[in-house]
Amino acid sequence: MNTVSLFCDFTVAIPTYNGAKRLGEVLEHLKWQLGTENITWEVIVVDNNSTDDTKAVVQKIQQGWPRLRYAFEAKQGATYARQKAIRLARSPLVGFLDDDNLPSAIWINQAVKFFRAHPQAGIAGSHIRGQFDCELPANFERIAPFLALIDRGSKPLFYAPDKKVLPPGAGMAVRRGAWLENVPNNPVLGGRTKDSMLTGEDMETTLHIQRAGWEVWYNPAMRVEHKIPAQRLTRHYLCDLMRGIGLSRHRTRMLSVSRHPKYLMTIAYAVNDTRKMLQHVAKHRAAVWQDPVTACEMTLYFYSLVSPVFFLQMYLKQAWTNSQVLDALTHKPEVAIQDQYI
Repeated sequence: MNTVSLFCDFTVAIPTYNGAKRLGEVLEHLKWQLGTENITWEVIVVDNNSTDDTKAVVQKIQQGWPRLRYAFEAKQGATYARQKAIRLARSPLVGFLDDDNLPSAIWINQAVKFFRAHPQAGIAGSHIRGQFDCELPANFERIAPFLALIDRGSKPLFYAPDKKVLPPGAGMAVRRGAWLENVPNNPVLGGRTKDSMLTGEDMETTLHIQRAGWEVWYNPAMRVEHKIPAQRLTRHYLCDLMRGIGLSRHRTRMLSVSRHPKYLMTIAYAVNDTRKMLQHVAKHRAAVWQDPVTACEMTLYFYSLVSPVFFLQMYLKQAWTNSQVLDALTHKPEVAIQDQYI
């Protein structure tokens, strides 16, 4: 079927920020999906407050492709864009692609097939390989998963909750109902923006769904190529990325804590992060500062250690702001009455 009905089987959601130059290739890969004769599907591009020609690019492609839809989300962050897509989707299944993800020709077919065969699956992650336009740093494989590059073998793999390992949001497909029932509208981790590298939004949303009893899987038949430019392989970018991942860890760690008091687990994680840092220095010595990948790992350990302090500061700042707003609202009527009386 080539037309999009009011209800369909699968929605491809593509959040993008200033993706005008990247979207065309992603959409072209989607146009050539195979094995979808008995699958009705749609594509929603969520413009996450872009300042380039993203809207015009999508509208031009829409003219010859009725299954493509455009949506705008002003609040920046991948989670907010994905929330928008979930609300607008006409299907029970939603697959997420970033604007630099190129799905294989059977990605939709294999996603739908997997969920039909696994009724308890709430999430299925893709096999994701990288496309690079420069030479990779030495030992890059040690940090590859943090750039959403995932290869967990040729067979489907169940992500057991106690393993603390989950798929990235890029290339991930979800049951829309599981998301709507369990992911809060205002998550703590919204995703990276032009002003912040704080990340962890993928793990936060996935943990909410997993904690509700839904299964999370890796499906190697869902294959995606991730285009990674040279700029994202520089030491500066990679360390910033690791800093954002590390700072988010207190939130995602506490979401996975259920059997022990959170304050005890915070202490246990701090001890473990300190141990990792000391072992890292003892093992790599000067390379901790000289080698980009080793420096990235050290950055991750350090900011994981300070993550609880970061969130404490964030909550205190938010509480202070809220108290000021409440104080202003409480006293404003009195000021107005006094002014009128005078």
